[in-house]
Amino acid sequence: MVLHKHTGRRLGLKYSILGILMLWATSVFAAGSWTPLEKDGIHDPESPAVRVLQQPREALSVLPDDTAGNMVHWVRALQEGYINPRTNIMPETKIEVLDLDVIMPETSEMPLVLFPHRQHTEWLDCSNCHDKIFKQKAGETPVNMFAVLQGEYCGQCHGAVSFPLTECKRCHSVPRNKVPR
Repeated sequence: MVLHKHTGRRLGLKYSILGILMLWATSVFAAGSWTPLEKDGIHDPESPAVRVLQQPREALSVLPDDTAGNMVHWVRALQEGYINPRTNIMPETKIEVLDLDVIMPETSEMPLVLFPHRQHTEWLDCSNCHDKIFKQKAGETPVNMFAVLQGEYCGQCHGAVSFPLTECKRCHSVPRNKVPR
């Protein structure tokens, strides 16, 4: 048994093992440990393109560190000018950065979800999500975690190209007793 350092309560073996696994995962996936292209299981190691493409370690190590996913804090990278992504590939697409936060209150007992449009619309045109993934009007889309974990709604990007779904507090960030009016 292990004692919790603040409460003095005993923690079971499963929590001790979980803690050890988390420390192991942190060290394995620490920034700077990106898999080379020829060993990632995606790229053909025999292809001449592998020698021409920039290696993940070279590309990602200069970007702001994060604690999850591919260990890059992409929003900070954009805000601090490390990257300047193309806003569109079709010249007629007009990108509108929308500085609007939406509170999603249907979260059972979890803290409420704050959806920041600004961070999303700096990367994506509104038509990427509306009305394909989400209805335009707030509250009309029946988002639930089971569907998100199955790759629907927010799960279309989070866990694939954005921070993983294991980072609960990044979305569930508004305490129930501090709901903005």
